[in-house]
Amino acid sequence: MPSRSVRGSGDPFWTQPLAALLDTLGTGPDGLPADVAAARLGTYGPNELHPPRRRALIVEYLSRFSNPLVLILLAASVVSVFTGDAPSAGIIAVIIAMSVTLDFVQERRAGRAAERLRESVAVHTSVLRSGAVAEVPADRVVPGDVVVLAAGDLVPADGRVLEARDFFVRQAALTGEPYPVEKSPGDLPPGTGLDEATNAAFMGTSVVSGTARVLICRTGRATAFGGIAAALADRTPPTAFERGTRQFGLLIMRLTFLLVLFVLLVNAVFRRPALESFLFAIALAVGLTPELLPMIVSVTLARGAIRMAERKVIVKRLASIQDLGSMDVLCTDKTGTLTEARIALERHVDAYGRDSRRVLELAYLNSAFETGIRSPLDDAILARTDVDVQGWRRIDEVPFDFERRRVSVLIERDAERILVVKGAPEDIWRLCAQVETGDPPELRPLDAGIRAQIEALFTQLSRDGLRVLAVAWKAVPPDHGHARVDDESALVFAGFVAFADPPKAGAAEAFARLARAGVAVKIVTGDNELVTQHVCARLGIPVTGVLLGTAIAEMDEAALAAQAEDASLFCRVTPAQKNRIILALRARGHVVGYLGDGINDAPPLHSADVGISVSSAVDVAREAASLIMLESDLRVLHDGVMEGRRTFANVMKYIMMGTSSNFGNMFSMAGATLVLPFLPMLPVQILLNNLLYDISELPIPADSVDPEDVARPRRWDMGFVRSFMLTIGPISSVFDFATFYVLLRVFAAHEGLFHTGWFVESLVTQTLVIFVIRTRGHPLRSRPAPWLALTSVAVIALAVALPYLPVAGRLGFVPLPPTFLLILAALAALYLAAVETVKRRFYRHIEQRTTVAPGAAA
Repeated sequence: MPSRSVRGSGDPFWTQPLAALLDTLGTGPDGLPADVAAARLGTYGPNELHPPRRRALIVEYLSRFSNPLVLILLAASVVSVFTGDAPSAGIIAVIIAMSVTLDFVQERRAGRAAERLRESVAVHTSVLRSGAVAEVPADRVVPGDVVVLAAGDLVPADGRVLEARDFFVRQAALTGEPYPVEKSPGDLPPGTGLDEATNAAFMGTSVVSGTARVLICRTGRATAFGGIAAALADRTPPTAFERGTRQFGLLIMRLTFLLVLFVLLVNAVFRRPALESFLFAIALAVGLTPELLPMIVSVTLARGAIRMAERKVIVKRLASIQDLGSMDVLCTDKTGTLTEARIALERHVDAYGRDSRRVLELAYLNSAFETGIRSPLDDAILARTDVDVQGWRRIDEVPFDFERRRVSVLIERDAERILVVKGAPEDIWRLCAQVETGDPPELRPLDAGIRAQIEALFTQLSRDGLRVLAVAWKAVPPDHGHARVDDESALVFAGFVAFADPPKAGAAEAFARLARAGVAVKIVTGDNELVTQHVCARLGIPVTGVLLGTAIAEMDEAALAAQAEDASLFCRVTPAQKNRIILALRARGHVVGYLGDGINDAPPLHSADVGISVSSAVDVAREAASLIMLESDLRVLHDGVMEGRRTFANVMKYIMMGTSSNFGNMFSMAGATLVLPFLPMLPVQILLNNLLYDISELPIPADSVDPEDVARPRRWDMGFVRSFMLTIGPISSVFDFATFYVLLRVFAAHEGLFHTGWFVESLVTQTLVIFVIRTRGHPLRSRPAPWLALTSVAVIALAVALPYLPVAGRLGFVPLPPTFLLILAALAALYLAAVETVKRRFYRHIEQRTTVAPGAAA
């Protein structure tokens, strides 16, 4: 281990002599041995800006008891002990322990399953371990490691460049520099700032081109990014679903506070025992509180993530499942979604459309000597085996970037030194002053007539469905040692290389399935509109409008938002424009997904509601995405959308049940305190009622979902939840009061019989109504999950049997007359019929008012 850390050095690591830096870090050019790296991981901690806080199991379990309601209940239990009511105290303690344990076990299992899925798509980096390259998770990198970086990689931590070959990084996120910056080895003078540290690479930046070996000097919070950790620590803005559940919690809190205050005031007016009234009010608060909601949400999301993994979609952020179910617009490139991504070089032609060996050779030289990320087009060119590049050597290059849309390589053979440029046709021919014709090549001025001919040829190739790149070159002096952007002028136009990318057979079906599911797919591509429209026509995909990058450049945000609504194709767009399109669609109220796999896709992946990438994507894209598709197929994504909606529907079931029958029962209980000379139910009975009801709802995450619940995008709608509560909840109260009447008038119930009769009635009705509320349709035609049916039947059976069991006396129960059970059966049947009737009318009213599904928003 080093005697001291570079973190504590006075000068920045990029201004320290490299030899001293290596000595300080106790390492060398071959990196660290595996055992030393493991020891340092324990010393420095994981290479993360915000390492997860891992607590011991016992600490995590005990932390559940810090919930305010749990603490109040425990305090009430202690008070019961000192007042001589030990049985009630024991029962309360058991109920609390069961609830907390159930919540802990379920959430822990769900969290571990989700973590395993996230680890399966974690970013890895190449590290030298005693001179041998090993792939390790980026969070295992430690000071003293030597990492090997190439185009497309994320720089995992801050470090010094030891070796580099045309190593360009994009560090706009750190310094604001919009263009790639070249990094190279060397010592810098003291006082050099971070933005001038050309010998260092920093965490959070990405490699655009070239290769390098970098000595890691700082990790985690000690990095430059760690210096702005406060800003990075800001929470991601909550999703609509997260905002909705928070609003729901606040609504329940307000109602709970009002009902508890009401009960305490009434009991005070009637001079009832203070302790008994206090325990009753606390129990009422527990009955109203949806304490299972966090567990239901966590388990439902985790189960959804596991099912999505079975469908080849890995979830990195659990909340994104809800966003995926709400998504109504998906933006994607055409390559790999509309087409097979099996690109083949079809033609290589000169400015006059004649096959040209010269154009092929120039294109091959450019692709062979560039060091950036090779595109599928480069691979198609290099697949040709009949091109000889012997004798040529590379001098320098200007790497590809998405603003210039071209790459230039400076090469030399014998005494000939030339710059070969390949890129987007419109950006190439405007830089050309001459055109090359004939064999041997002859140069002539590129006048307006020839330019028009070149443009016409490009248009025709595009209409044939071919992707087209232009190739140009220029001679430079033998002493021209570096390639610069300024060199890309006065070029000689050589011709075009054109590529075929066959339409994907299943693309039309995938588009149709997403369209039927209410998801509009918009193509956002750098390709021209003619090629994209040709592919859409061959697949039978309707085009509702085309918007070009040149037009987008002239629009403000409001105009773009209006135009983006109707367009289905966005062509010739830059990365910055992709981001603007995503934000414009979101501004129109859409939930937007973005599918991308390239370096330029990171910003729109961040900006979208749902960032989606593929397992073969570059590191920066996979890191930015919330979901990773193991197959680049929209049919797979459709399955993920359905799973997101299924997850949302099951969470909504719990909320709708809690805001209807359960709320109605608690409201009835508060109202009964006005007319009864005793408490309508003992505190222990309320808690037991609540626990048994919670047990009946535990299988909700695994419940089946009706087709209409996943047919359209669904979003949280607090207005819908409130309306449902105010419509269905009072029905429960009406039948509760009917039960009160039967108990008091028909059976002249004393306190024990009243408590028992209402306990059984409330638990039976609110458990049975699950089967009515869980579906919009007829409950007998929508089959629940077996476990949901089983637990519900078991809870009902236990509720009916409890008054006859040996523990009945300790719980305050007495045997019920058989006649009451018959009346209870009739009341329950009438209650279910009433809820079903009102439910149907409620949904008809909702459908008349809006065309979206329950809980959704337009």
